[in-house]
Order: sequence, then structure tokens, then C-alpha cells
Amino acid sequence: MMKKALKNFHKPKWWVESAIPFARSQTAKSYSSIRYDPDAPICRLMSEDWDNLILLDACRFDQFERLNTINGDLQTRTSLGSGTPEFLTKNFEGTTHHDTVYITANPMYRTKSLKDVFHEVIDVWGSEWDDQQKTVRPEKMAEATLEAYEEFPGKRIISHFMQPHYPFIGDSAREIGDHAGYEWAYRRVQGEDATRDHSTIWALLDEGKVDVEAVWRAYDENLEIALPHVERLVNTFDEKVVVTSDHGNLVNERITPFGKRVSGHPIETYTDELRKVPWLVISGETRKEIHEEEPQEHTNGDSDVVVDRLADLGYVNT
Repeated sequence: MMKKALKNFHKPKWWVESAIPFARSQTAKSYSSIRYDPDAPICRLMSEDWDNLILLDACRFDQFERLNTINGDLQTRTSLGSGTPEFLTKNFEGTTHHDTVYITANPMYRTKSLKDVFHEVIDVWGSEWDDQQKTVRPEKMAEATLEAYEEFPGKRIISHFMQPHYPFIGDSAREIGDHAGYEWAYRRVQGEDATRDHSTIWALLDEGKVDVEAVWRAYDENLEIALPHVERLVNTFDEKVVVTSDHGNLVNERITPFGKRVSGHPIETYTDELRKVPWLVISGETRKEIHEEEPQEHTNGDSDVVVDRLADLGYVNT
């Protein structure tokens, strides 16, 4: 960092595009960690009591509380991460859970050093990717989860839905207009130079190019679209179910009192909007008889495909 500063100290562009944003980010992280409630109930996912766990990616507690349609005991937890990479690493790195099957619509798992953590990982993003909407639709995720539930009766199940995370897939998304995700992947598969024509939705919001209320409508609608498919799983499972999230989201909100408004989910940041997640408990009629077996995880697959999917979801800048 010091070498970069000495090299670029005289360049105004470096200050505007790199140094000042970095300083703001570090200040926000430090401030948020100091002020965050030390007594908040930290969620160590694999130590919690559940048979089947459903993760809604980037779902805030206050959002879930407003829109949830599923009966159960709604509690809160504090996530170990404010973004999926941090959540995955802090919950799973260096651990083994060979009594658990992880079904995921999010390719991020394959970018981490998490080999042989679970008995099996089922990459739904690899088989059920919607090329038009650049995500895995919730009905496809529910179907894959039900198949795994039948195939692995003696295993805990984690089902990681992509919604309500961007990209937005409902009618409200039309109000927002063009945003990144389509053109980069299209050019990549055509063998052309892979570039973006548009910014991500969070960048557009932070730049004031889209209306915050329109983004909220589309973000909420993503959750509303997913919930019936989550409820289908809950109604099918006989055992104890928890519905939760890996992290929340900032939607044009301040981390520090007088700081710049921020959107998205920066890692290592402590705010209720990012860390406070729903924990909906459905007791079930019975409990699973869980047993461990050696992992059956598949190889990570084509790394280019992983990058493509992550770019479509706004995780990778190109």
C-alpha cells in the first residue's frame, strides 16, 4: 500500500478513485466494528439446532419481517459475515460436516478453499442457470432441493437460494432499466473482449442514477417471488426447518453518521442492515437420524464458468 501511495501521490485521479474511497471504506469498517452490539446473538451456523436449513441470499431481517408469509417462530441472529465470501469462510473453512449436503444457487462456494467440507455439494447454478435473467430462479432451486432431500434422507440439508440478491427478476426490475450482467457473459461466450456496458445496480444507486424506491420495490419483489417456493419446501419437510440468510444489504444507507451513503454488502462491516438476519424456526413433526459418510463432492468444474456466473451476479468486476 505504501509503495502505491508513493508512486501515485501526485496523481489527482488516484486520490479520487482509489485513496479516498479506500480511506472511507476502512473508516466505515472500523467505526461499525466499534459501535456494534457485542452481545448480539452470533450465529455459528453448524452449531445451531436444525435438520433442514434454507438460506435466502442477502435478505435483511427487517425486509423478511415485513414480507414473510411462512408460519413459524421468527427470531434474529447475527451473521458471521456481511457478504457471502466472508460468511462461507467463517462458517465452513477448516471444518468438516460429512453429515450435511449443501445445495447452492450461488457459485461463490467454488471460489473458496472449502473442498470436502460437506458430504456432497450440488451446484444448481451449473445445471439450472437462467441465461436471460443471469441467476437461478427459485422454482429451480426448490426442485433441486427436494431431489436432494429424497436422495439423502440421513443428512442435514442446506439450501442456498440466490434471491433476494440481485439480479432482480420481477416486473419491478423494468423500472430500473439497463444494468450490468448480460453483455459481459454474452461477449465472453462469443469469444469477444469481455467488457461491461453498464454499472451494477448498487453502483447506479450510489451514483444517483436510479431511484432508491424503485430499487427497494425490485429488491422486495425478489423476496416475494422466492417465498412461495421456500414455503413449498417447509411444507414438504417433516423435520425441523430454519429459514435464514447469509447476510443483509445496504440500500443507500450510511455506515457512519456523516459518511457517504453506501449500497450492497461490503465485507467485514458491522451494521444491522448487513449482519442482523432472520431466523425463522419451524419445529416439524419429527427429527432426522443423521449420520456421517465420506464426501462425494464433485470437482470445481470450469473456472471460467464460475467467473461468468459470479460476474452475472455482480460479484466480479471486469
